[in-house]
Amino acid sequence: MKIFSRFLILAAVFIAFWLGLAEVNWMQMFRVEEATDSMEEKLTEIVKESIERSEEIIKDKEITSVIDSIVHKIAKKNYIDEDRLNVLIVQNSQVNAFALPDNHLVIYTGLINACDNPEALSGVIAHEMAHIQLNHVMKKLVKEVGISVLFSMTSNGGGEVLREVSRTLTSSAYDRSLEEEADQKALLYLLNANIDPRPLADFFYQLSLEEPDFASKLGWLSTHPDSKERAEKIINDLENQMKQFKPVLSEQSWKSLQENIEKRKETL
Repeated sequence: MKIFSRFLILAAVFIAFWLGLAEVNWMQMFRVEEATDSMEEKLTEIVKESIERSEEIIKDKEITSVIDSIVHKIAKKNYIDEDRLNVLIVQNSQVNAFALPDNHLVIYTGLINACDNPEALSGVIAHEMAHIQLNHVMKKLVKEVGISVLFSMTSNGGGEVLREVSRTLTSSAYDRSLEEEADQKALLYLLNANIDPRPLADFFYQLSLEEPDFASKLGWLSTHPDSKERAEKIINDLENQMKQFKPVLSEQSWKSLQENIEKRKETL
């Protein structure tokens, strides 16, 4: 009798479960997801158009191939779909890099010049890749702007308000919790790829020292506060690590990259 009663209960739960699924508007859910993808594409399109109007997107293979090799190394060792990542290298003296919706990563030449070594640059790239993989860009926009406003703006054109969103994407900070999450994920990415994270800590600390004199140039610092504290956390997290790290690039490749960036700056 007990077995039969249990069977009836299980059958009732099973039926209730399937009836519940039947009530879900799957087509509506798919439409929302499709609309969200379209919104991300539109937002990225607006930001790219804004960048192209005022700056130059570098397509020189001698530069892009080196950056792509860093992205490839991080992506491969962390099972990230590299084909979905879109990296844009922009001729701009500001020390900055930022993630956009729709899996786009923007790197300014000023950041490349500011890094003392490829490991520091790799750390910043890993951090921005973490923002992308953790969907922080849209979380930030939804919190600051609101999903209904974003849908309305992208479907109706949006005008100046949409451009204000693009400025938010490129110049305002993430919540502290999102930054900490991206830091932790970036550290994991670097360790998995056998890239030394300590130069990233050095880079954070260097930015914190230079902030008073170079605030207008340090875009990445303004969007990623508490650099000294974050440098210390990276060092503390690595305290018990006995990992053997490998160079990201050869000395010649790194030197050539910075020389090619410098040459482009001189021709402007």
